[in-house]
Amino acid sequence: MKEQPFYYQCYTALKTLKTCILIVSKRNVLFIIADDLRTSLGCYGDVVVKSPNIDQLASHSYVFLNAYAQQAVCAPSRTSLLTSRRPDTTRLYDFKSYWRHHAGNYSTLPQYFKSHGYYTRSIGKVFHPGIASNHSDDYPYSWSVPAYHPASFAFEKKKVCRGADGQLHTNLLCAVEVCEQPMKTLPDIESTNEALSFLKSRINQDQPFFLAIGFHKPHIPFRIPKEFLSLYPLEHMSLAPDPDVPKQLPLVAYNPWTDIRLREDIQRLNLSFPFGPIPKDFQLKIRQHYFAAVSFLDAQVGRLLSALELMGLDQNTTVVFTSDHGWSLGEHGEWAKYSNFDIATRVPLLFYVPGLSDKNSKNDKKFQFIDVFGPAKTFTDGQEEENMVELVDVFPTLAHFSGLNVPKPCPEVSFQVFTSLPGLYQVSTRSLPGLYQVSTRSQPGLNQASTRSFFDFQENSDLPDLRDIRVMGYSLRLWDYRYTLWLGFDPSTFQVNLSDIHAGELYLMDSDPGQDHNVYEQNLHTAVTRRTGTLSLVREILYY
Repeated sequence: MKEQPFYYQCYTALKTLKTCILIVSKRNVLFIIADDLRTSLGCYGDVVVKSPNIDQLASHSYVFLNAYAQQAVCAPSRTSLLTSRRPDTTRLYDFKSYWRHHAGNYSTLPQYFKSHGYYTRSIGKVFHPGIASNHSDDYPYSWSVPAYHPASFAFEKKKVCRGADGQLHTNLLCAVEVCEQPMKTLPDIESTNEALSFLKSRINQDQPFFLAIGFHKPHIPFRIPKEFLSLYPLEHMSLAPDPDVPKQLPLVAYNPWTDIRLREDIQRLNLSFPFGPIPKDFQLKIRQHYFAAVSFLDAQVGRLLSALELMGLDQNTTVVFTSDHGWSLGEHGEWAKYSNFDIATRVPLLFYVPGLSDKNSKNDKKFQFIDVFGPAKTFTDGQEEENMVELVDVFPTLAHFSGLNVPKPCPEVSFQVFTSLPGLYQVSTRSLPGLYQVSTRSQPGLNQASTRSFFDFQENSDLPDLRDIRVMGYSLRLWDYRYTLWLGFDPSTFQVNLSDIHAGELYLMDSDPGQDHNVYEQNLHTAVTRRTGTLSLVREILYY
């Protein structure tokens, strides 16, 4: 019997034509992306972090528990997410090239919506600004009007952090009195205000909108309102459970967090290079400030979502919440991103789809603003999805749930093809699992091909120039293990030498969920078998 089309399945399953029409018609899209946000959220089981507004969103959403970025660096990750192509296709591993000139004229997620009649708007950090998005945030391809950037961000790297000496510094820890800051505001507050103005302008508009808002926090420096620190008293803070560099970790897999070391308060610690460590009392302060930054972010998300509901836009707007990658808070002796560990590559991913993800909700008021300083609130879990997914899956899935046809697979030669996606990401095979069907624990498969590298410990180890990249790390994440190979790389040809294996990592997740014990050498026979499988998968995904 011929399979019924999705819209008919929807009608049969939900028993209501009204809801079904909402699902297949063009929905508005609110796309929220945080910067350097790991899964330190209440809805992901974190018992320390206070994130009630994001948790409330999660209670009405599909919550993807195992979502991974393609690279733990801002520009490559964002470009990968927004084009649904991996870094080896966009050829962007740093901040210094524009994919349309450097790799191919690949269409983007907002561009695709714009081509289907959407009014597209970018607020804050969506694409990485600068060369990576042609100094224009990919306007006019992706956006209906030029992107908005908060003016107060110009002071983010200035001496605006008041230290214990009463002077202003460029510190990592930068809790401030907002009224004393230049312009008397902060970038994420400005971006939220601009987004609220935009939403107000779209009330009663027939044209659907795609609004992307990129929050800058919890990216360093931790320039946040000082009052958020009170949520996390230092005496209640704890260190990472695994604060030491694993003894079996290959040197090529370790990153010496050089961007952290550039901050004035870190320089005063006189840390040894490359391993540190940071004194324990200062580690607690870093963790305190990061969590406070997450709560500050949560407050902005709460302002945005409550306004969406008050304006009556929530019933026809799909909301996506995610991050470009994670961030280490002392795990494995790391204090940044730039690694292939789960802590740096795993991200939160929430999909609120009206009529689907919230169908079990009995509360008409889904997005009431919650004051993080008020009494604690608990929420029922959303529809949790254990399937492992990747940020490259977001583009086709969001198109599908907005009532659009997913772009067709690209031809073999696709440089001049304006809107297409690699065949690997057709909605039938590569969309986020479980969004419109009953989901069960997926079979092991390719979940991430993460790429980052450096040649040696040096000043730009965090983010080497392309010409310095001589080793590339590829990770395969399955249910029972994480497996990484560090392979030779030629930056002039963008070619990976699959026979030039510099090092390997193998972590058995059942017994070692923190990935602290590399058993690659001890399990060489098993590792060789997995290496063969990894190389085969690397061959498959390279340049797709």
